[in-house]
Amino acid sequence: MTDQQSAVLAPRDDDPTGPPDVGSRGRAWRQRLSLGRYTGVIVALVVVAVYLTITEPVFLTWDNLMNIVKSNSVIFVLAMGATFVVISGGIDLSVAAAMTAASMIFGLALHGGWSLLPALLAALGFGLGIGLANGVLIAKAHISFLVVTLGALSIWSSFALVVNGGQTVSVFTATAFTPIKNFVNDDVGPIPLLLIFDALLVLFAAGVLRYTAFGRALFATGSNQEAARLNGISISRILIAVYAIAGLAAGLAAILQVGRLTAASATVDPTLLLTVLAAVLIGGTSFTGGEGGVLGTVIGVIFLGVVQNGLTLSDVSTFWQGTVSGVILIAAVGLGVLRDRGYNLRQRRVARAPADQTTADTTAA
Repeated sequence: MTDQQSAVLAPRDDDPTGPPDVGSRGRAWRQRLSLGRYTGVIVALVVVAVYLTITEPVFLTWDNLMNIVKSNSVIFVLAMGATFVVISGGIDLSVAAAMTAASMIFGLALHGGWSLLPALLAALGFGLGIGLANGVLIAKAHISFLVVTLGALSIWSSFALVVNGGQTVSVFTATAFTPIKNFVNDDVGPIPLLLIFDALLVLFAAGVLRYTAFGRALFATGSNQEAARLNGISISRILIAVYAIAGLAAGLAAILQVGRLTAASATVDPTLLLTVLAAVLIGGTSFTGGEGGVLGTVIGVIFLGVVQNGLTLSDVSTFWQGTVSGVILIAAVGLGVLRDRGYNLRQRRVARAPADQTTADTTAA
């Protein structure tokens, strides 16, 4: 790989002028600590947590904290997949509908007497197929990701209703369902299995983004597709891959959802998509692409989970939860825009500084 290719493959936060020295690295880290994309949501999370600790004594109990983890695992898995899509510069509006359709496939398979492994493969393969279809239409047919995923949302929402006449599929008595039920509800000591699963998923996703050629190519694609193409990156393969990852995440989330509910619901949760996208954007992943990561998504999911839990503990109507998520989403995107503008302004000031110094020296001479 040439130096030029390495520069293009680097995430957008890197200095485009070349490798920084030790001093500039120190200044960069101080700047990230003070103006980093996680700062706002972490401060907000601490404020909300402190408020709930004071007003709701049950909030800080271990059982309640683990309840937050378990109740947000589906959102967490979907948000992991959505993070890859948003980094690429796109948005997948079909993830909630794809998850619902995959959950119906999984539920019907278990209800029909399938053994566990074929049922799992059916749900995962169905979600993966949806993602691949989206990716091919976007990358090969060059249809806007908004059009493709909005159409997919409608298609798979209808499919989930049609496939069983709009009826919920109960799997509680299915023999093959027992391992899934145990996985979703059991603990290892005080630690839920779902928390261990979530942690492993984060480590895997973070490793892919940070340490693989695919991860570097993904950031390059999201930052500047034309530059990435000129450096030999296959844009179509990257786009197909990220939507396939989102589809696979939808299939995995479907399995967890059926495990939590002991049934497959034919109705798409109207707030699920909003919550997933809000978690990704709140965590600092730029909606314009090329910047972000799974750590921020984790923080975003935790923040929204704490807010939702606080509303429940405070006896606030669930009807307000969608309003709160929408306001938070708009605020997160707005803060991201302001952060990018501030970064660009600082870059222009730095670029003008040598020219201003040269002019001053010429005048003095």
